[in-house]
Amino acid sequence: MTGLTHRQAEILNIARASGRVMVEELARRFEVSAQTIRKDLNDLCERRSLTRIHGGAIIASGVENLAYEARRFVAADEKKAIGAAAASLIPNGCSLFINIGTTTEEVASALTSHEDLLVITNNLNVAMLLYRHPRIEVVVAGGTVRRADGAVVGSTATQLIGQFKVDYAIIGASAIDEEGALLDFDYREVQVAQAIIANARSVMLVADSTKLRRSAPVRIAHITQIQTFVTDQELPERLATICHSKGIEVVEAMPKAADIDDAPTDAQDAAPEAAPVVRLR
Repeated sequence: MTGLTHRQAEILNIARASGRVMVEELARRFEVSAQTIRKDLNDLCERRSLTRIHGGAIIASGVENLAYEARRFVAADEKKAIGAAAASLIPNGCSLFINIGTTTEEVASALTSHEDLLVITNNLNVAMLLYRHPRIEVVVAGGTVRRADGAVVGSTATQLIGQFKVDYAIIGASAIDEEGALLDFDYREVQVAQAIIANARSVMLVADSTKLRRSAPVRIAHITQIQTFVTDQELPERLATICHSKGIEVVEAMPKAADIDDAPTDAQDAAPEAAPVVRLR
């Protein structure tokens, strides 16, 4: 890639080899200040080569998704806050779908104190989080297990989901465009997500604000097909207008969190404090 300094090229090579790079580690390696490394990372992010995470960066993506374990580092605090906010909206004694995704897993983690739930999932990670809890019954969709992330995909999973009509669906998305399209990378996963949406009385989208700055090639649905959107920050004006006009409830789990790319200071790597959940229409 042209226009990179030698250090930036080396940072990019390290990120490609290990999946992520951390500010403090790079500062020690190159014997420069953390502020200098943050500038390098921000430059690489502006080129869409990297995506910023808490304390560092990971390889960016557009046509192919990030590795599942690498995605766990992206907006980790935001996802945890979103998971807690989403779980607080789910009552005891209901049925729900939970599909694949690191954010939907955070919802599952926050549901462990609920009682009398029936959870149908195509996410083996969600099943492992919930099956031990005696007041939560777990049904796992059958089919092909994707080694990359434990997702159960394909027609068999879709057919099983079609046998249920649940109270809530918890879905994620890899990207959301400004017109409200919910996007993902694997058409097989999308087929399962579409079946989940079609067979739920209320659909809840859980997605952090980094998804608004990404792209993906496969359409899951449109945001007007959901009833609740739980995210971390205020939505961009155009998307907020769509949600308001269609009566979609928007829940901000961390409304005062600063944008990590706009604050290249020492405070940038401090853990963000979760603000009270703000519910908007």
